[in-house]
Amino acid sequence: MGEPLDKQNLRRSIAAERAALPEKQRRADSVSIRDGLLDQPWTQMAGLVACYWSIGAEPDTHGLVFALWKHGATVMLPVLRDDNDLDWAVYDGPDTLAPGRYGVMEPVDVRRGVDAIRTAALVVVPALAVGETDGVRLGKGGGSYDRALARVGPHVPTVALLYEDELVDKVPAEPHDRAVRFVARPSGVIAVGAP
Repeated sequence: MGEPLDKQNLRRSIAAERAALPEKQRRADSVSIRDGLLDQPWTQMAGLVACYWSIGAEPDTHGLVFALWKHGATVMLPVLRDDNDLDWAVYDGPDTLAPGRYGVMEPVDVRRGVDAIRTAALVVVPALAVGETDGVRLGKGGGSYDRALARVGPHVPTVALLYEDELVDKVPAEPHDRAVRFVARPSGVIAVGAP
């Protein structure tokens, strides 16, 4: 059984809108998102952060990862496993990355296992959209981050990075979809879903 058509259509629509954003706008938005996230007290206090290395038209995380690392946080980045689950390895500067599956940059550090995300004090994940009413995120369809988010404790800040118009009222959801607690957009960081 495939995924609902409305979910596929929303994913295609947002991906096309992202691709149409001028590079200058994407860069400016990414800086605003990074700065807004770095201003959060729970970001500043997080000793271990699970983040991701952005690709394509996603809000850029390269500056965020570097800033967190330079400010003393331990930053784990995902390593895509053959079963599409996410293993984790520690980022130790720009020279410690190498292309992984699909060419996505991954840390060359020792793999910490799929459960390493349980120890993170902050989890930053990619999304194409997030539902404001329930915090459900729309990913790319592989389910990797839904599995990872299922391992995160209920009080750990989980944040999806979005461009401004990607916070929607509700995202089409399936039982395996996981919610995030916050969204970081160029206009700021807000809590989503039920309090």
